[in-house]
Amino acid sequence: MANPLADCVSSLRSSNHLLASSISILDSGVNDFPRLIKVLQTTRHFELLPTSALQTAQADLLASITPEIESLLSRVETYLDRLARREQALIARYELLEGRLSMSGDDGEAMRRSAAGPGRKSMAGDGEGGREALRLKQMRAKKERLAYAVERLALQAQQRERQLRLSVAAQ
Repeated sequence: MANPLADCVSSLRSSNHLLASSISILDSGVNDFPRLIKVLQTTRHFELLPTSALQTAQADLLASITPEIESLLSRVETYLDRLARREQALIARYELLEGRLSMSGDDGEAMRRSAAGPGRKSMAGDGEGGREALRLKQMRAKKERLAYAVERLALQAQQRERQLRLSVAAQ
């Protein structure tokens, strides 16, 4: 009877030895768990979002930016309209001044020649002829002033018509 028990004891000893070695292996593995936890821990570098959340965020951003963009665009349009009107006014003023210079260049030279020429002495010498020449000179100056005023008023009327057309077109 000792034989069958000896086999049993030897099997139990080998199982005990196998169990002890398994425990030591598990113990060495369990002792490394804190390090393994840090090694195996996942770090999220990029967070993935569902498409619906992304679309709602885009819609919110669009809703908050759209009024600002429209406001800025309207301000730019009004500023550009103002610059266009100013440009037209400057062009009209340039044309007006250019016309005045060309008129004063032609008529002014003739008046200067007549004022500096021999007619001036006769104006001082002749009482009635001098008065007539002075009156003629004053009438010419008045005519030039009136022509200038008419031209200026015509250009202002054109400019106001342009402004009216621009304001009607803007509405």
